[in-house]
Amino acid sequence: MSALPHEPSPQADSDPYQLESDPYELEYVEGPQTLAELRAALEVINPDVLTAFNARLDSARFGAEQAEVIAKARRAVAFSKRAEVEAAAAAAAEEAAAEPPVEDLWSHLDVRDSAS
Repeated sequence: MSALPHEPSPQADSDPYQLESDPYELEYVEGPQTLAELRAALEVINPDVLTAFNARLDSARFGAEQAEVIAKARRAVAFSKRAEVEAAAAAAAEEAAAEPPVEDLWSHLDVRDSAS
C-alpha cells in the first residue's frame, strides 16, 4: 500500500518533529513561566535564595544580563531537589540500610557450604 499524503502512515501517531527530551536541558516551556511563578518556586527552595535572586535581578541591566539572571534561577528551580524526590531518596536509603551487608551473606554461604 502506498503512503499517499491523504493516507495515514503507520507512524501517524508519533510526532516526527518531537525530539527526545534531554533530562539535563531545560526547555523554554518547562518550569516557571512568569517572574511571580519563579519567585514562588525559589521561595519554596529557600527564602534566602529568593532574596539573592531579587538582589541580582535588581542590579542587572536590561537585556542579556537580566535574561541570564532569570535563566540561572530557572535552572536552579528545575534542577533543585523537590520534597517528593528527597522523600523517595530517603526511603530508598532507609530500605537499603535495612538489608544485611554483603559480608553477612558470604558468612552465611560459608557456613552452609561447610555443613554439607
